[in-house]
Amino acid sequence: MNFTKTTARQFVRECEQELRNDFERVDDIALHNQEKVLKAFQNNGIQARHMFGTTGYGYDDIGRDTLARVFAEVLGAESALVSPHIVSGTHALTLMLFGVLRPNDTLLAVSGMPYDTLCDVISGENKGSLADYGVKFDVVELNTVDKQPVFDFDEIENRLKSQKIKAVFVARSRGYCWRSAISVEQIAELVKFVKKISPETLVIVDNCYGEFVEKIEPNDVGADLVAGSLIKNIGGGIVPTGGYVAGKEKWVEQVAFRLTSPSIGAEVGSFIGGYLQYFEGLFLAPSVVKNAVRSALLFAKAYSKLGFETLPDGKTPPYDIICSLKLNSAERLIDFCGAIQEISPIDSNVVPMPWAMPGYQDEVIMAAGAFVQGASIELSADSPIKEPYIAYIQGALTYEHALLAVEHTLVKTVK
Repeated sequence: MNFTKTTARQFVRECEQELRNDFERVDDIALHNQEKVLKAFQNNGIQARHMFGTTGYGYDDIGRDTLARVFAEVLGAESALVSPHIVSGTHALTLMLFGVLRPNDTLLAVSGMPYDTLCDVISGENKGSLADYGVKFDVVELNTVDKQPVFDFDEIENRLKSQKIKAVFVARSRGYCWRSAISVEQIAELVKFVKKISPETLVIVDNCYGEFVEKIEPNDVGADLVAGSLIKNIGGGIVPTGGYVAGKEKWVEQVAFRLTSPSIGAEVGSFIGGYLQYFEGLFLAPSVVKNAVRSALLFAKAYSKLGFETLPDGKTPPYDIICSLKLNSAERLIDFCGAIQEISPIDSNVVPMPWAMPGYQDEVIMAAGAFVQGASIELSADSPIKEPYIAYIQGALTYEHALLAVEHTLVKTVK
């Protein structure tokens, strides 16, 4: 089927009508989370004075410290570390891992291998990795039932009983795997299961792409620590850089020692730029995440109606902001990412091409015409160039932009 701009618009409008019930559910989640964020601002008495930055050591930086308390409340955590000095989600996860793991400890990943950029963090040679410091690593793959991820509780139990596990690691989102995201309800079941067998074992979560997609967060159901990036969901599309770790106060403190030094932890850390974007981004995040989830649903609906395999697949709610689209050829994948770049507000004249990005195992193509460089809460698409050539679509600051993007990709890539 060849689309014109007119026929694509008509087709997408039909898809929207079929998604009415899904959109109502997403809107309800956004309203709940907006109220939660608003109450956190009010409970912590946020004022204009909290927006200003500091210099030097940043002692008694009221903006930094209050921002952390707001994040902790929103995420259902005892404490949080929020910093522009955390450069990415990978950095936040690395801080979390190094904060709690010590030589001869064992880290058990129970959602399969972590995201590509964590591979060198865990097992890189002579790079200051966990392995270099004597931390052992083990992995349990997920089972899959109807394309939905399911923890292999039998195998997790075997590992917990056969060796001392310091921390169980879960990635909510899919990385570059053909699976749906893991729900907070599933994480709650995992926490209960792990703590019953080994109460001292920590449950730590890669929270990237998951914040505000549901009404509750992993800390609400007992996760010891979560980590994420501020240029994804929780930054609301306007935070320029940074990351966070949140959870039990004891463990957040250990992470703060890793971010700065064991002698000072979170007591220092100046940021002259101030925190206005950080507070405002968090306030906007529930609405922006709503737009991103609607975007994922619309892409999935449109392409599944044309016979492509997609996740979400319409059978279960989405638990992150991503749509996985199986395009089945390198040429179509590159064309699709090119179409996303063309319909972007920034760098729309740039042609994305595959390249060997640091930290990835295959050549990767990334389309992201974003106001904040690399911000995947803004509409973007990326993929490793390998079979079955899956495009991973995420973000959308406005739903209207996503709608236009679906139309444009249909015209450009569906032949």
